[in-house]
Amino acid sequence: MAKKKATGLAAKIKKIITREWEPDPSLLLHENIPKPLHGLAPRTVLGSAWWNKERRECYASCNFHCAACGVHKKNAKLRQWLEAHETYEINYQKGIAKYIKAVPLCHCCHCFIHDGRLQALLDQGKLNHGKYLTIITHGEEVLSRAGLVRPPHAEREARIEELAVNGKLADWGDWRLQIGRKKYEPLYSSEEEWLKAYSEKFDEEDS
Repeated sequence: MAKKKATGLAAKIKKIITREWEPDPSLLLHENIPKPLHGLAPRTVLGSAWWNKERRECYASCNFHCAACGVHKKNAKLRQWLEAHETYEINYQKGIAKYIKAVPLCHCCHCFIHDGRLQALLDQGKLNHGKYLTIITHGEEVLSRAGLVRPPHAEREARIEELAVNGKLADWGDWRLQIGRKKYEPLYSSEEEWLKAYSEKFDEEDS
């Protein structure tokens, strides 16, 4: 008797991993999520069932390699697994962060993208300096090999502040996360409320 063909997610993943792909170091240049949309990710608004399916497919899309540096998860630095990173198309003037897709990243590449949080953890003594240097060095080397450079976090933040000064940055309450055709409002009504919430979050992580 012939074996039944694989169906559902397993069949889709099997089809995905047969595709050819190339590492894309430019993923490490992905913009940080605007503060008004912190805590408002597809994984939180669409639920764990959707997210688990999304991330499994994204891991398979690169045959379980990091989409940025190309390392297989078994050979990755610090942690031998992949992490799904949501990518967005961000319009600062309209205040829209449109979800594109999730991509698989090794722990170092993922942390390198989120360098604002990485620096905050270092400043608060919640991150070992050696690990911080490993992550930053890894990301910079990946970019350097591709002929790319990412401006420091402070410089990128300054550019956003300049948009605000010139009236080209959406007001806090006007920001929306867009997934498909649906848009979601910020969790926090102001930067003050955001700052209070994240200060408490860091305190809880330290307790």
